[in-house]
Amino acid sequence: MGNFEASNIRVQDLDHSGIIAGICDEMRLVEQIDKRLGTHPQEIISPGQVVKAMILNGLGFVSAPLYLFEKFFVGKATEHLLGAGIRPEHLNDDRLGRILDKLAESGLTETFVTVALSAARQFGVKLDSLHLDSSSFHVDGEYLQTQEPIVEPGAIHITHGYSRDHRPDLKQFIVDLMCSGDGDIPLYLRVGDGNETDSAMFGQLVKEFKQQWDIDALFVADAALYTTGNLAQMSQLRWVSRVPATLTAAKQLLKEIDSSALVAGSLPGYKIAACGNSYAGIQQRWLVVESQARLESDLKQLDKRVAQKLIAATSALKQLSSQQFACQPDALQAATTFSDQLPYHQLDRLQVVEIIEYPKRGRPRKEEVGQKHYQISATLIPQPHALDVEIQRAGRFILATNVLDEQVLSDEDVLTQYKAQQSTERGFRFLKDPLFFTSSIFLNTPQRVAAMAMVMGLCLLVYSLGQRSLRQALDNAKQTVENQVGKSTTKPTLRWMFQCFMSIHLLTVDGAQHVTNLTTERLWILQFFGAPCRKYYLLS
Repeated sequence: MGNFEASNIRVQDLDHSGIIAGICDEMRLVEQIDKRLGTHPQEIISPGQVVKAMILNGLGFVSAPLYLFEKFFVGKATEHLLGAGIRPEHLNDDRLGRILDKLAESGLTETFVTVALSAARQFGVKLDSLHLDSSSFHVDGEYLQTQEPIVEPGAIHITHGYSRDHRPDLKQFIVDLMCSGDGDIPLYLRVGDGNETDSAMFGQLVKEFKQQWDIDALFVADAALYTTGNLAQMSQLRWVSRVPATLTAAKQLLKEIDSSALVAGSLPGYKIAACGNSYAGIQQRWLVVESQARLESDLKQLDKRVAQKLIAATSALKQLSSQQFACQPDALQAATTFSDQLPYHQLDRLQVVEIIEYPKRGRPRKEEVGQKHYQISATLIPQPHALDVEIQRAGRFILATNVLDEQVLSDEDVLTQYKAQQSTERGFRFLKDPLFFTSSIFLNTPQRVAAMAMVMGLCLLVYSLGQRSLRQALDNAKQTVENQVGKSTTKPTLRWMFQCFMSIHLLTVDGAQHVTNLTTERLWILQFFGAPCRKYYLLS
């Protein structure tokens, strides 16, 4: 190497970016975005390439906010990853903002679903079941809204609403997400107003999704889906939902069902009892499910609740006992009202004590008349049957489905599908990771915030597809890689694989390219990724 002049040598960071770029290529991301947004012959970098750059930034797992977007690519193998002639200065704030505006104009949900469904077919993702959920994302800044109705495409109301992040002080927007049961692949994303409620939107979303993209899937959601209006809208679709425990019929069933009706199946830790129901005039199957893990958790929580209520009731009784009443009936009425409000306890040894007070201290004279009042004296004891209902309901919940034929969807399949609802929850956890660029969004218009939320969804799509295909390749080859603690696994996280690729560089010497630091371990991992990924590490 000593014969080469320094000016002929260039070292650029590649790290795990080649894997991300390869997955984007395999799903034809750039072509799909360019087709939706259009290209111009004079532009150096197309809309699709800008979106690919945003995904490289988003999955870079660096805590770099978007205003450092251009700096993120300084020192990186930008041309190698994005295309000939593309340099970091081409990825400036103005270009980024313009592409976010174009994405908003294109219809964010339509663009996302077009890319996602195309990618799902390319990667062979099964579309048998789709899991729907929503979450809130908070933003910094005022985002003042006018009273005029929103007419700009892609615009949303960033406002206060119910915060899943427990940050009611911050304004927010809502993201609705549908993920496949196969590999947790996000297939649908919608950005909504910050004060939207799930129950008002879910039925409409599912119906529109089915109409527009004609996928014959089983739709799975939490209790927010289970409303009279939503069920009516989804009469022609197949669905599974948790039944809200607040419904009168649900309360009655959980209270009355006998433990002997619950039968253990092949799913360890669960018992199921099936019964028919026609809530909202729709024939459906209700399943009472008892989870052993949830039972233990619920009983512990119940013990805590009872202890807290006892502390509060003891303090309140002390105050009540010091209160003075003009007559005995008033004292008894106050004691009865107090006792009726106690959820788990009742008054015992209740007495109304007559107390006479004299104006002067010492023994009163015979003719002296005292001031008479009444006070109560009592202790607290547990109500004998107060906990019975809660103990009976502990660990239990109700699932509903309109698929009546058990040959088509067995009771255990219903439970399995509902348990897979965690796929969307995992997606939201990923998007809210502090290393991801969503922890604090501060773009200058609601449209751009919404567009960036869609790009966040594309990052999740790329990540999920990469992780699913890696695990499939390992499973098919009956091979393993090492996880964080050095143990063999067929199910590594893609994040750990990314960390294994730190300090890989693209070395260019007199125009010839080489990739450095490709250790035996890294070469072993790369063989389980597709050819588009290996290409970026100059492997055939």
